[in-house]
Amino acid sequence: MARRGLGIGSLLVAGAAAYAYYKYSQMSEQQRKDMVSNWKEKGQKLYDEYVPDNIKNMVAKKQGAGNGHPHASV
Repeated sequence: MARRGLGIGSLLVAGAAAYAYYKYSQMSEQQRKDMVSNWKEKGQKLYDEYVPDNIKNMVAKKQGAGNGHPHASV
């Protein structure tokens, strides 16, 4: 039996995305910059702690950075 149309899960995800967009559009420019900066810091921390060194070396070699951090210049 095939399901037709959108499921409740799809509608919930769409509603959450619409709410997130609304909240983002209401933020000041400084709040947006702070939020992005926070995400970058958390992403860098995750990268530093959980990505194996051999993968870091491959990424560094492909990007030519030489320091193992793909976002070191950001």
